[in-house]
Amino acid sequence: MSWAHAERVELGVDSLAASALALAGGFAATLLGPAYVAAAAGAAAGLTGYAALRAVQPKPATFRLPHFAPTAFEACEVEELLLTEEDRLRPGHAGSDDVVLLLDDILAELGPDSRVVRLFDPSSMPSPGELQNRIDRHLDRASQSAPPDTSEALYDASQALYDALAELRRSLK
Repeated sequence: MSWAHAERVELGVDSLAASALALAGGFAATLLGPAYVAAAAGAAAGLTGYAALRAVQPKPATFRLPHFAPTAFEACEVEELLLTEEDRLRPGHAGSDDVVLLLDDILAELGPDSRVVRLFDPSSMPSPGELQNRIDRHLDRASQSAPPDTSEALYDASQALYDALAELRRSLK
């Protein structure tokens, strides 16, 4: 940012601040007298504010960096970071059958006391027959505990909820 551009920005900010002060002074003066008094008071406040803001000058820079010459950078040879011809893929090489991608499953090596959750561990997965038995037991329990008349159960549940809310209201009073 050039100095001339910075000077224009500061001039604009000072003008806006002085205008705001002029409006505030004029509005406050409307309570004291007629409109021409308010206009004169606003103009006086604006001009005084603008003169005060323009009188403030920035301090000169006191901290200067010493001039220094950058040193020359020497390139170093690092062979392990360079790609060789063996690292490049040849056309047709990536899809060939002789390339085998092996993934090591680290979770298979963890002990039984580990805190890692094994979601799809084949040894802990139930068989389809065990799953069917669990589902049947759950459905049997649900059918035994269900009341024959659902509307009566809903009425009882809503009545219990209403009673609990009424008790809560009484305890808050």
